[in-house]
Amino acid sequence: MKSLALLFLVVICGIGGLGQKLKPKKRSNGEEINFRTKTKDVCTMSMSGDEEMKLRIECKSQGMSYWCEFTGQPSVCRAFRNNPKIYWNQIAVELRKLPHACESTQVLKTTMCQKAPTEALMKQIAAGMEPEDLANQDKKTSMRGAGKSPVKKTGKPPILPLIKPTQHGQGSENETEAMKLAREHCWESLHGFCSYIIGIFRG
Repeated sequence: MKSLALLFLVVICGIGGLGQKLKPKKRSNGEEINFRTKTKDVCTMSMSGDEEMKLRIECKSQGMSYWCEFTGQPSVCRAFRNNPKIYWNQIAVELRKLPHACESTQVLKTTMCQKAPTEALMKQIAAGMEPEDLANQDKKTSMRGAGKSPVKKTGKPPILPLIKPTQHGQGSENETEAMKLAREHCWESLHGFCSYIIGIFRG
């Protein structure tokens, strides 16, 4: 009976230990915290990862949107492992005190992990900013330009008809002689003009 009782106790202890090993760790993946900065910027803070955590902050402020990302290993801090939610809430509280959530925040610190190793700190790795109205203005400009028909411009001057000069009061013989001289001494395209000049000089 004693051996059966001892065996029963060993089995119970083994099951209890197995249950503790299979107990899931507290995680904060996919969680989001909404907050406002000192200048009323509307921000969202999202966390992902396990040992290497990634924090992304996205904000909107007066026609502008900006973002920044942080990475670190807060899991090396015992207080974080016990309650990660309080850790992220402390970060959100500190960000609310700032006019801009991504400026002057190269490193995020919390009071609950002050004595933790440096790798526990969340350090900024990237940041960006973009005006929200810029894309809309470009679309409106392109639509206005598409509605107008292009104006065709030609650089060629108008072609005027060539008017051959006529001689008044001159005889047919004079015209024939002048035309012969023009054909002999002038280009073909200038025969009319040359005969006119020759006729004037011949009087």
